[in-house]
Amino acid sequence: MLMQTHEARLKALREELKRRGLTGFIVPISDEHMSEYVGDYAQRLQWLTGFGGSAGFAAVTLTDAAIFVDGRYTVQVRDQVDEKLFAYRSIPGDSLGDWLTEVCEDGAKIAYDPWLHTWAWVEALEEKVEPAGIAMVPAKGNPIDAVWSDQPAPSDAAAMVHTEELAGRPSAEKRAEIADWLGENRLDALVVPALDSVAWLLNIRGADVSHTPVALSYAIVHQDGRAELFIEPGKITPDVAKHLGNAVTVRDRSEFETALAGEFAGKKVSVDPDFGVVGIAQALRSGGAQFSFRRDPTILAKAIKNPAEIAGHRDAQARDGAAVSRFLRWLEETAPSGTVDELSAAAKLLEFRKAHGDLRDTSFDTISAAAGHAALPHYRVDEDSNITIPPGSIYLVDSGGQYPAGTTDITRTVWIDTQEGAEPSAEMKDRYTRVLKGHIQIDRAVFPQGTCGGQIDAFARQYLWEAGVDYAHGTGHGVGSFLGVHEGPQRIAKPGGGQAGTAQELHAGMICSNEPGYYKPECYGIRIENLVLTVEREIAGSEGRYLGFDCLTFVPIDRRLIDKALLTQGEIDWLDDYHTRVRDILMPQLEGEDRAWVERQTAPL
Repeated sequence: MLMQTHEARLKALREELKRRGLTGFIVPISDEHMSEYVGDYAQRLQWLTGFGGSAGFAAVTLTDAAIFVDGRYTVQVRDQVDEKLFAYRSIPGDSLGDWLTEVCEDGAKIAYDPWLHTWAWVEALEEKVEPAGIAMVPAKGNPIDAVWSDQPAPSDAAAMVHTEELAGRPSAEKRAEIADWLGENRLDALVVPALDSVAWLLNIRGADVSHTPVALSYAIVHQDGRAELFIEPGKITPDVAKHLGNAVTVRDRSEFETALAGEFAGKKVSVDPDFGVVGIAQALRSGGAQFSFRRDPTILAKAIKNPAEIAGHRDAQARDGAAVSRFLRWLEETAPSGTVDELSAAAKLLEFRKAHGDLRDTSFDTISAAAGHAALPHYRVDEDSNITIPPGSIYLVDSGGQYPAGTTDITRTVWIDTQEGAEPSAEMKDRYTRVLKGHIQIDRAVFPQGTCGGQIDAFARQYLWEAGVDYAHGTGHGVGSFLGVHEGPQRIAKPGGGQAGTAQELHAGMICSNEPGYYKPECYGIRIENLVLTVEREIAGSEGRYLGFDCLTFVPIDRRLIDKALLTQGEIDWLDDYHTRVRDILMPQLEGEDRAWVERQTAPL
């Protein structure tokens, strides 16, 4: 019998915990690879609670339950999760360890799935709760899986070859570099659990996870350059088998744990601390391996794009820019009638992307946000939250596409006119222009080799700070090549505060987003986002190596929201030059009214 209510599901989980002699269980949004986006089979938190956000976790005991989310999801969690079942807790202010010590008695056994958490996470929680007599216990089989009777099966989609023309380098060359790294560090093997790292290393892609073209798999690379790919055998087509060659052994994914436990006795094995879950470490330890936590060397190598990947990105961005521009023209003409809502706008944008060909998926759920919804930086529209885009308001759309040549991510904030004609408020123009000024400063930034993202974040915020305002998200994240839209290790954000990647040195070839914003609660939100490529800058007389950014995204920026008086002549010149490049890239792809619209939107300021 299917459990239709979250109350019934919570009750069933508690009964399962009682049967196992456990006091509680931790439920994250995670899979065995610590992926950002997970397959339907791994959506355990949503099944249990109804929460559909991309970050958060729940803790359930026999008597209490709470759901923990950050400030991005304060509104969403209250809309989707029943407060009678789950208390709302906000992170980082509220600690899971503190909550457990409040609701649990001495002797409590709190279980966690060792395949859904990292070693560092478990250690930190144990340090917090063990003084209160609470034991953290690795579960043998996930308790939710035991009661989720109609749990979807993992995707059975076939893996695909990512051609060398697009990848830029053969897999054998990448594996040889890993072998050299293993030799230099006196290691015998590297475990690669991150799905995008496996995909990059072996030049394969898949369709097992929404928004990220990866195949559910693990890889182990040995010191001689051989590799083992653990994947469901049915995913390997003859083309993929031929592509992998004799140096890559294909093994059933179900053999992975037993291989770790039985084949590495006395060997030195490296596991990435951010993607290597407790289950991997436990299996290696049980088999007598000497494992250590080190950053997976594929992560930095994957972030530094080669010439073929850069060329592919430029192609994907040009294709995507034409689709987004066609959508913005349609929106400008249609939305003033009051007949367009957030969902229909997102659907129309997808329609334009598909029409340009080669789109494989969106790179994340489109943020189609009108009026006060735009003030929620990570708003996700659904049937319940959907509203008509009000004429005479600001509309924000953050979206992206997955194309074989590259991954895109763009945000545009536009003014929705009325049929009678209406002007944005002076405050809207002020805030929009300050965001644009910060965006320009990141785009024009020049910095010495060795600079990290945390050091340049303030470039984007300075003009907002002058007005006594700020934004609560990072300024930039890395982007993959037909892989994850949020790719580490680099990040442009305020240093500290748990912002992973802000201390990572920026290298030529890295792609980052440039997306400052401003959000007035319940009123409107503003964000302007382009992707930029880190490149070398030639400076006459420079004493060292300097870097800067080349813009990759070309779509008109709404001039109706700009207060020209706040811009310097240099900033006006930047905008005019940017719009010239928009015309050069988009015009060959557009016809008729679309061309005329871009011509109008990119006229000199």
